[in-house]
Amino acid sequence: MSQLAPVCEIEDGVKERIKKFRFRKAKNNAAVMLKVDNVTRTVVVEDEFEDCTVDELREELPDSQPRYIVLSYVYNHDDGRTSYPLIFIFVSPQGCKPEQQMLYAGSVISLTKELEMTKIFDVRNTDELTEEWIKEKLRFF
Repeated sequence: MSQLAPVCEIEDGVKERIKKFRFRKAKNNAAVMLKVDNVTRTVVVEDEFEDCTVDELREELPDSQPRYIVLSYVYNHDDGRTSYPLIFIFVSPQGCKPEQQMLYAGSVISLTKELEMTKIFDVRNTDELTEEWIKEKLRFF
């Protein structure tokens, strides 16, 4: 059985940074935005956001470049419980260069596996990335 080879490698510190992020104690929305360095073809941390809204996060996304987002989200369930799922979102807006789309899309499976992500979603239009969209996706978990 063959395995998919990643198109891009993961920078050394990314896996450790996401592990640390996974076990953070804060009870607010936070995110780590990852990008592919086009020169080295490695996935690197581009930015980190603490106590952010989904709207603020969406505003930080480039209009015509893909990104990966690891989001720690405060999810208030209908039954009154609160959970803090870790969500991986692959953002690939329409209008991206085909080479960039291939680099990012070709690395999603290996990246999510390396980062041990289980809630994986993708967005083709950054306007779709809203609180309602996230809540709708999380209803299945």
